[in-house]
Amino acid sequence: MLHGKKIAVVLPAYHAEKTLLMTYREIPFDVVDEVILVDDHSKDRTVEVGKTLGIKHIVVHEKNKGYGGNQKTCYAEALKLGADIVVMLHPDYQYAPKLITAMASMIASGEYDAVLASRILGRGALAGGMPFYKYAANRFLTFVENILLKEKFSEYHSGYRAFGRNVLETIPLLENSDDFLFDNQMLAQTVYSGFRVGEISCPTKYFPEASSISFKRSVVYGFGVLSTAFKFRLQKLGIKNYAIFDPDGRKLRPI
Repeated sequence: MLHGKKIAVVLPAYHAEKTLLMTYREIPFDVVDEVILVDDHSKDRTVEVGKTLGIKHIVVHEKNKGYGGNQKTCYAEALKLGADIVVMLHPDYQYAPKLITAMASMIASGEYDAVLASRILGRGALAGGMPFYKYAANRFLTFVENILLKEKFSEYHSGYRAFGRNVLETIPLLENSDDFLFDNQMLAQTVYSGFRVGEISCPTKYFPEASSISFKRSVVYGFGVLSTAFKFRLQKLGIKNYAIFDPDGRKLRPI
């Protein structure tokens, strides 16, 4: 706990057998109250490794629901367990688990409602091995999104983020994609709803076992990001309405 707030870490897993141990052993259990592993119908030993590590809360999808579908289960489970702050950490060891304390503290202090761990701030993603084409796309998309969302984030595409319970219960998460676009839509919804979002510098690692999407899916993701940003601006201008920004849209409920 931090400042009386219950902290949960959710691990959306898919074929994380080789990296789950490395990720789990660096989680700061002096502040983390719950760890939730959601396996998206992996074909490897991810679930077995999780059980060996003693993770109490393991959910296994009977069929693959996609990256976004996995996170919907993660957040619903965290709410069910009474979490006040939920940190989403990929179990592929690409991000530094030790930063959980800092990220959760920014929310527990009452200064922020959500926190992003940025690969661009500080040492930078290129130094951590991010392919140049992904770095260039990240910078372009972030530039456009900052204009349309009227923000000043260093990046919108980090997979390491933390949210207060109030955010998860307010934004219409169930209107979002079940694929990789989920992360971007969720952040846009958080901004649209007026929540305060902070950033923290995070080193990142790129290696064969770390998860990554193909070039083709990256292109699809990029167009989806631009579409989300334009929808955000059109709805703010009162020109059109979209389900993902509808305050009465389908919201997450504990399952």
